[in-house]
Amino acid sequence: MSRLYPLVRKSHEMDEEDVQAARALLWDVFGSEMTEDDWEHCLGGVHALVWDRGELIGHGSVIHRRLRHAGRALETGYVEGLAVRADRRGEGHGASMMAALEAVVRGNYELGALSSTEPAASFYASRGWRLWKGPSSVLSPRGIEPTPEDDGGIFVLTVSTPVDTRGELTCDWRAGDLW
Repeated sequence: MSRLYPLVRKSHEMDEEDVQAARALLWDVFGSEMTEDDWEHCLGGVHALVWDRGELIGHGSVIHRRLRHAGRALETGYVEGLAVRADRRGEGHGASMMAALEAVVRGNYELGALSSTEPAASFYASRGWRLWKGPSSVLSPRGIEPTPEDDGGIFVLTVSTPVDTRGELTCDWRAGDLW
């Protein structure tokens, strides 16, 4: 089988076929856990799309977020919506999309971050992403509020700013899943 490389496109460069196929793939992979808010979180950045014979088999995106750590706001490339169609997993498509997205993070941000499902945690760790061991929180309209339900699932990729993964990490507010 030949290796398929992801097409990298900004959200505004995606055509209607890209958008509809990405939406359908994410709902197929994540099922009832996928929401309109989750889809919105994927937009406004850079997408990696893997097409094979006219079918989208993989999607991931990186968007801009500001995370606070140790008194600093860090410009962060946040990975969203990484998914590979179930029948095409184990062929390297997730890794090729992550390589493309990590290049975007390394070229444009101080830090990379993502929220992982438990089954995917070892995949991210094997790529050099580090598990955040400290407490997480959100800068909400009411101030900083803990997000303990997200602890143990946040990973970071250090780019230009060293971080202490045992410290507190605070995300910006958004609708739906905060992390």
